[in-house]
Amino acid sequence: MVTQVRQEANVFQSAIQRLDLAAKHVDIAPETIDRLKRPKSLLEVSIPVRMDDGTLRVFTGYRCRHDDTRGPAKGGIRFHPDVSRAEVQALAFWMTCKCACVGIPFGGGKGGVIVNPKELSRLELERLSRGYMQQVADFVGPETDVPAPDVYTNATIMGWMMDEYSKINRKRTPGVITGKPIALGGSLGRDDATGRGAYYCIKEIEKRRKWNPKSIRVAVQGFGNAGQSVAKLLHADGYKIVAVSDSRGGICSDDGFDVPSLIKQKNESRKLQAVYCQGSVCELVPARSITNEELLELEVDLLLPAALENQISASNAGKIKASVMVELANGPTRIEADPILAERNVLVVPDILANAGGVTVSYFEWAQNRAGYYWSLEEVQEKLRKIMQAEFNAIYEIMEQIKTDMRTAAYVHALGRIGTALETQGTAEYFSGS
Repeated sequence: MVTQVRQEANVFQSAIQRLDLAAKHVDIAPETIDRLKRPKSLLEVSIPVRMDDGTLRVFTGYRCRHDDTRGPAKGGIRFHPDVSRAEVQALAFWMTCKCACVGIPFGGGKGGVIVNPKELSRLELERLSRGYMQQVADFVGPETDVPAPDVYTNATIMGWMMDEYSKINRKRTPGVITGKPIALGGSLGRDDATGRGAYYCIKEIEKRRKWNPKSIRVAVQGFGNAGQSVAKLLHADGYKIVAVSDSRGGICSDDGFDVPSLIKQKNESRKLQAVYCQGSVCELVPARSITNEELLELEVDLLLPAALENQISASNAGKIKASVMVELANGPTRIEADPILAERNVLVVPDILANAGGVTVSYFEWAQNRAGYYWSLEEVQEKLRKIMQAEFNAIYEIMEQIKTDMRTAAYVHALGRIGTALETQGTAEYFSGS
């Protein structure tokens, strides 16, 4: 038990080590770094749920508010068996940095429930979702902490939680949560925003490296919402998607896959199979089975980790052959892997930039809810494109100026904004009169 607690603590401690690396390159008060190394608050709750067979199960849930200096905390809620206190703190920290990285007026938050949602019926899932909101309702709110979907949660679950919060407060409050169904105040464009944000980053790399999309081989680890979205967009541009995987394993084909067919099969059958579809008729096509670990080491040009944390470590970073890696997952690369990737000249577009499309369109949704005015899909996508394009290029220029990797440059960029906000309230130098 002690070993497990130490391992969990290391997840958060490893995450905040990025601060020390970035702080060497930015003029920031030491107390600002010290404040960011500690979450503002952390709530642990028990959620009793009556199961379909009449028994009662009690689930453990968390909500962490890391920092809200620049605005309400913002971050998803995940339902997963491996949710832990330290993981939630690490994810909330990343959200603080992510929001600052793309310049939206939010801080960082995160929540989760220790559960395997695949084992629950839809009614049990609704009871759990509403029960979680009942327990954290005093801790969240449109001007306090705004949750969103994450691993194994979706628009329907967000709709249940918004409805429960509204019942508790006896007024409809769509701005309490984002990623909702469109009919309940969700934003057009939120469904593929994470993948689309990464896609806009890749298009900037394409310009800088003068890529011909048809000659670029791509592997996608994780074929959930984000992985599917970016793969579909890249495939439409001519990129060759040669490998994809989900939690059960992956498939690979040197000829590339028809991505819309893979998505259709995955979403209808919950199975990842190599197929080609014409209308409603799908037939199997040749492919070889690979593991998630093998996918990371394939001979590809572009690698997209879109699964869970800690997929790339010191043990496999030296085996990665891709020249560019774009992190759609949160924290897929352990800190000890970074120098290995840098030595091999792998350009890593870090998670706090690459997957920030989701939180950016969540900000758009929150703003639309508060204004009571809703934008077209074209407006949402264009606003997202401008932000991702501008922030990618700003960070790329910082990387070149200070001669570092892109992850450190992204943290430098984020720290500049967070530090300015915190230090306007006064520092030791200000209060000492020096």
